[in-house]
Amino acid sequence: MIRDRSPARPAAAPAAPAAPVAPPRRPGGLGPLGRRLFAAFVVVALASVALLTAAALVGADRGLSSARQADRLETASRVAAAAADAYRAADGWPAADLSAARSLAAGAGAELTVRDADGHAVTGGSGAGTGAGTGAGTAGHGMSGQEHGSYGHGGSSGPTATASVLVDSAAVGSVLLRFPSGATSGGLSVAWGWVTVAAVGALVLALAVSWFVTRRLTAPVVRVAATARALAAGDREARARIDAPGELGDLARAFDAMADEVTRAEQARHRLAADIAHELRTPLAALQAGLEELRDGYADPSPERLAALHDQTLRLGRVVGDLGELADAESARLSLRRAEVDLAAVVRAAVADREAELRTAGLTVRTRTESAPLLVYADADRLHQALGNLLSNAARYCRPGDTVTVGASCRAGEAVVEVADTGPGIPAEELPHVFDRLWRGTRAQATGGSGIGLAVVKELVTAHGGSVGAASGPDGGTRITLRLPTAGTPTAATRAAATPAAPT
Repeated sequence: MIRDRSPARPAAAPAAPAAPVAPPRRPGGLGPLGRRLFAAFVVVALASVALLTAAALVGADRGLSSARQADRLETASRVAAAAADAYRAADGWPAADLSAARSLAAGAGAELTVRDADGHAVTGGSGAGTGAGTGAGTAGHGMSGQEHGSYGHGGSSGPTATASVLVDSAAVGSVLLRFPSGATSGGLSVAWGWVTVAAVGALVLALAVSWFVTRRLTAPVVRVAATARALAAGDREARARIDAPGELGDLARAFDAMADEVTRAEQARHRLAADIAHELRTPLAALQAGLEELRDGYADPSPERLAALHDQTLRLGRVVGDLGELADAESARLSLRRAEVDLAAVVRAAVADREAELRTAGLTVRTRTESAPLLVYADADRLHQALGNLLSNAARYCRPGDTVTVGASCRAGEAVVEVADTGPGIPAEELPHVFDRLWRGTRAQATGGSGIGLAVVKELVTAHGGSVGAASGPDGGTRITLRLPTAGTPTAATRAAATPAAPT
């Protein structure tokens, strides 16, 4: 009986408590920012309505007072004119009939007091006294016409109005009208009612607009925050997708673009990890099998056997190097250092660097470039790297005696670089896939290629805003064509892309 003598495993440590997750927002809720913003709007609305209400009431009171004052003075002027007619008809105050003046005063709801030039009360020839107004305030003096007068308050009896009685431009007396105090409140109460209704309506409208504006401003922010929490929780498909005006719309679109980039980067990392595992599995398995045979004595450590194992290590190193180049190429948009460069000079430099490798492979190299500078706005080092990969591919897959021709020219406003060879060519069914990452065609499988070189070329050229294509003739030969925009005035977006990212 076999017993397990392995030491007992310690009990698993309790899992760390999960980070608290903020409760989901109620749909349509304002959130803390929205509530504070709405409260600020409410305070502003209340203060504005209160200030305007107070101003309206004060203005209405003063306007009504001025209008009533003008009416009283006008009434006093008419009463004074009637008293002057009575004085003129009776040739004096003792026999003057003041009934017409009293009728005018009564029609205005006022008590009439008539005084002569010496300030004594006049009863009038009608026999009806006017002494009821003897307690009135002092009559006005020095009035120059019937349309003039003064306005005042006679004790607690209410407001008064006076006017001079003029006969042939001479003041023969004065009239005093005393109005009841209750007559001043009717118009003001009506103004109070209308102002109150208007204030309530304005306040309700201000609150409704404040609520709408607050929802309009905070809804995108709340949505972006909820989307950010969903992304942090692992939902890589979460997007804000908000069509908001101005800066809020820009914020939402920038956030969605950032989320897309994060998702793309994460997918690229996963894909790269899978690709690395796929590419390293074969040489590692061969190395492991060979070393186990040597260790167990199933094979002798002969030079041939050791050379085969060494070749596998070289393949591993080449794959790792190619993967590093591919990672650099995929991030080329963040690391391009653009400048105005002569593409023809870059082509000649790349050919010069790889000429020894090409001649060692038994190939004939030809370069065809224009004498005039072929200017592009690009990163010369990255273009040199792309051309070097194309030339290395030609050295690897062409047969001894083949010819490699590299040309650079300007066509239809584009800078065109062609790398053509007379090698065996690429089958037509494989042409659409030659720039795919880690794709290996018939030639690559036969020669042990990693399937990364052309993918690096495509990434580098695409990062410059260009395009790359491949063609192969029926009789063999391959032509790789790179197209780049010619140099012009760099746009703001181009300059931003050319700025290297800060190291992390």
